[in-house]
Amino acid sequence: MATRIDVMSMRQQFRIALLLLCTGAATGCGGDELFSPTAANNRFEWGLPTGFPVPVVPDDNPMTTAKVELGRHLFYDRRLSSNETQSCASCHQQSRAFSDGRVVGVGSTGETHPRNSMSLANVGYASVLNWANPNLSKLEQQALIPMFGEHPVELGMSGKEELLLARLREDTVYRRLFPNAFPGAPAPVSVANVTKALAAFQRALISGNSPYDRYKFRNERSAMSASALRGEALFFSEETECFHCHAGITFSASTKYVGKAFVEQEFFNNGLYNLGGTGAYPAENVGLKEFTGRATDMGAHKAPTLRNIAATAPYMHDGSISTLEEVLDHYARGGRFIASGPHAGDGAASPFKNGFVKGFTMSPQDKTDLLAFLRSLTDSTFLTDARLANPWRTP
Repeated sequence: MATRIDVMSMRQQFRIALLLLCTGAATGCGGDELFSPTAANNRFEWGLPTGFPVPVVPDDNPMTTAKVELGRHLFYDRRLSSNETQSCASCHQQSRAFSDGRVVGVGSTGETHPRNSMSLANVGYASVLNWANPNLSKLEQQALIPMFGEHPVELGMSGKEELLLARLREDTVYRRLFPNAFPGAPAPVSVANVTKALAAFQRALISGNSPYDRYKFRNERSAMSASALRGEALFFSEETECFHCHAGITFSASTKYVGKAFVEQEFFNNGLYNLGGTGAYPAENVGLKEFTGRATDMGAHKAPTLRNIAATAPYMHDGSISTLEEVLDHYARGGRFIASGPHAGDGAASPFKNGFVKGFTMSPQDKTDLLAFLRSLTDSTFLTDARLANPWRTP
């Protein structure tokens, strides 16, 4: 998500920590329940695509169908914002692989964010949940930031926790969904349970039915074109080096799953900026350096998933590259050249650029093939799956 917790005051960080311990006990339109459990069967069945490992689930927040269904309702509910104008889905739209198509995020009060809203496809496998914060690794934590963060304001609920809980308690749908999701809880409507349900829904956002998946894992030999197969070979070659930063089942280097020996948290400077030839990035987006203080971490950001990448433009942590064609040009050059203005500099010459971003020769056919491969990662069923869609019926 396009969020920052790094510049929060100590008061705000303490408030958010306390919210994890809060409990509380739910007139809106009815909901379409596609994950509706029965009393005898509340077990969540992943239905994982062939080749996909099991996501890591915290012991204190096991997956259930009731919890995922509650999380889906909350994810699309604008009452989670102070002025009731935005929901989580405002910045994470299903048709865009749960991104938003904006250059950077815009909160419910109109405040512009410094970063692009990241896709939530397969976020349950992510070991890093935003662009540059190595400390934010649990979805239950992350869910608090859009609601209660102040820098920047997203949903704007800081200090209005009781208002949020009152809205949820008043809704007849939630009066059923919260007890179903948290059976036996004396006060099921609580901030902690809101975050747990949102996290459960996000872990259910599994995307693995692209042409690439059908070819690679299900032996559908016609699923990928000859051009896409040539692009795959280029992508996984030492010539382009793409696969080093976009690796594994999610095409992102920072992943975790059940049975994985090592959990990586990797951040890369890809030569996007080199202000004044010093290697610097714009002050609001210095990347990992903001947390470590190390000069060598300047501009290092998470390599996001490439699944459904054709649906998630614009690109980069700040949305500063508009098209996939331009993304390929950037990497072929080995960094971006900005001739003038406050961001002038040659990213290819940055002293902090990652060694895998070395540049490569790309013919027109190579570019066509790489684009075909990247587009083969689009899972159209994920972008339209009714189980992940807005459950609230419009009047």
